[in-house]
This record gives sequence, C-alpha cells and structure tokens, in this order.
Amino acid sequence: MTDLETPRPTAPSRLKDALDAADLVAPASRYPCLGRVLPAVAGAIGVQGVPDADLAQKTLGLPDASRVCVVLVDGLGHGNLAERAGHAPFLRQRLAGSAPLTSTFPSTTATAMGTFGVALPPGRTGMLGYTVRDPASGQLGNLVSWTGLPPAREWQRETTVFERLVAAGTSVTSIGPVRFSGSGLTEAALRGPTYKAAESLASRVDATIEALRRPGVAYLYWGDVDKAGHRHGWGSWQWGDALAELDAELGRLARALPRDTVLVITADHGMVDVDRSLRWDVATDPVLGDGVELVAGEPRALHLHLRAGVDPGVVARRWREVLGDAAVVATRTEAVDDSWFGDVSAHVLPVIGDVVVAMTGRATVVDSRTQTPASLDLVGVHGSLTALEMLVPCLVVA
Repeated sequence: MTDLETPRPTAPSRLKDALDAADLVAPASRYPCLGRVLPAVAGAIGVQGVPDADLAQKTLGLPDASRVCVVLVDGLGHGNLAERAGHAPFLRQRLAGSAPLTSTFPSTTATAMGTFGVALPPGRTGMLGYTVRDPASGQLGNLVSWTGLPPAREWQRETTVFERLVAAGTSVTSIGPVRFSGSGLTEAALRGPTYKAAESLASRVDATIEALRRPGVAYLYWGDVDKAGHRHGWGSWQWGDALAELDAELGRLARALPRDTVLVITADHGMVDVDRSLRWDVATDPVLGDGVELVAGEPRALHLHLRAGVDPGVVARRWREVLGDAAVVATRTEAVDDSWFGDVSAHVLPVIGDVVVAMTGRATVVDSRTQTPASLDLVGVHGSLTALEMLVPCLVVA
C-alpha cells in the first residue's frame, strides 16, 4: 500500500459512519487519488526513479508515449463538468466512460496542487488548506499568496515529481501566468521544470504545442473556470462561458499535438455554491468561538487551533451540537487516525488543527476577523468532502 492509498480502519469508525451518513467522499476511498497523475506520466514516457510509476500508469490507463501533455483546470469538478457538459462538446465526448479521481482534504488548490506535484498526501507535504497556522510563529499564513510563511522549500520538504523527471533527463516545461513563475506555491508543489510564462489561454496552448515539438512533458495550468465559479457560482452563465472557452482551446490543443503524444486533462477540485442561510461566523458566535485561538483553512474545511489547556474533545462536541448535520467535526487525533490527511509527518502534525471541521451540503463557517470582505462574498466555494468538491475528471486523449 502506498502513501496515496488511504488506509481505512478495520474496526467501525465513528468518523467513517459520519462521512457515510453525510454522503461525503474520503480521499482515495472510491477512486484513485489526483497524486497518481504525474507518476502515471513518468510511467508512460518510461522514466525510472518515480515511485509507483508503472502502477499509476496502469491504474489511469495511459499508453506509452514519447510526449505527454498534462492540463490542470482549476475548479473543474467531475460533477460540475458533467452537469454543464452542454457547454463543452470536446470534453463531453471524452467524459463518457471515464472514471474520476479524488482530490485531497481539504479539496482546495494549495492542498491538491501539493499532492498533484509531489505525489504524496497532505500529511507529508504540509499543504493543508488555503490558510495554515505556522507552528513556529503561531500566526496565520496563506499557501496561495505565500505570505506569513517560511520559504517554500522549508515548508514543503519532499521532492516533486517534476524534479525527479528533470533529474532523469526529461524535458519538462510548465506553462502558466508570469506571476506564478518562482512563486511560493510553484516552488513548493511544482518546482523543477522550465517555466514558460503566457497569459491568455490561447497563448498557453501555443506555448504548449511549441514545447512538445521535442519529446518530454508539458504542463499547462488554467484558472479562469475557478475564478468564474468563485465570483458567480458554477451554475452561472459566466461559468458556462468560461467552460466553453476552455473546451474550444483544448480541442485546438488536441488537434495540434504531435503524434505519439498523450493528453491528460484533470483538475484540482470541484465546487459548490454557498447557501447564505447556512453560514456561521466564529467571530460573532460565542459558542463556536469559545476556546478557539485561531481558525485556519477555509469556510468549507476548518482547522481550529485552541487556546492552551482547552480540551479538543469538548470543543468538537460543542461544534457538533451547534452545526448539527451541516458538518462532520473531528479532533486532530480522530482525523489523523481516520487518514483524512494520509500519512502524517511529525513536522506537519502541529499544522493540523486541534479540531478539524468538514462542512456538508452548501454550508460554511467563516471568521470575519481574518477573512476579507471579498472572500466572505464568494458564491462558489470548495474545500470539503462532498462529491462535487472531491471528484475531478481524468480524461485521457491518445
């Protein structure tokens, strides 16, 4: 069993029963993990030295090839795509008969990208949410903007798959916006490739086609589907338009790729639209705020760091009483034992909250003391364990 396979307890688990009752998806419990993608790519091009490459290649069904193009679409959940597939004829044709992958917990960009890029679970990468508590300073840090945190290579210590590919002599090109070149998140999760900056989707497709004129791997990131979902909701016409633009350019990419190229299209997470009537604020709710020193994570997946001497079990029970069936609440020990974060390294353990909260349905818990007004106004959100958030596509075009 590898680190990307989530071991399930052999004895009955209160958390497992709670997840099942809420129809939530534990990481890697139903489908392979997103972290299988890059090892599968290594297997497809015959690179040695990437753990589980052959197994991952077989699991995802990638054929052998001299070139592989990986496209990661931020926020394109498997269920979201299936529901709005009328906007995406190219993707719709490949969605039928494909099996999804599972994202991470939390199902959020920083966490999922860590597992995607390193092929290890969040408990090993330390990429545990949109925001995290730095154990050294006790302060809140942001893993997307990489503010309030140590240098990326100190925080995320594991070797990336791209580093392994480059060390093996493979040509690897990463294509994305200029602001991501050398950013903290890029250095943490995706360090290793030659970075090619391109802003529009069309220009990124062109750069990808150029990179694959020679054998190797090209990785293309696109974030506008996620942006549309956050601002307008994934059921909006704006999200549909973003999906249609993506679909047209991916079709052009597929037609222009050289022979003997495999195209893999996936995502980091999906999305749900919030129900504002099911929102709690730790800053104004005295019961939820009692004993809580710092709230990390995001409104769909929270890490509660408690004041010294406060019993996590007491706080967890209190949150369960307040939130009812709107959340599954666990102590750190319960969540780790139930493998929500996979195998956990000793230095990562204190990054996990004393209490961990996974929201159900369309509910959220915010903290208006630390969140910006813009973040509180988001329509589409993610981070928890619903199928819409957790299941992502894995479309292989060969």
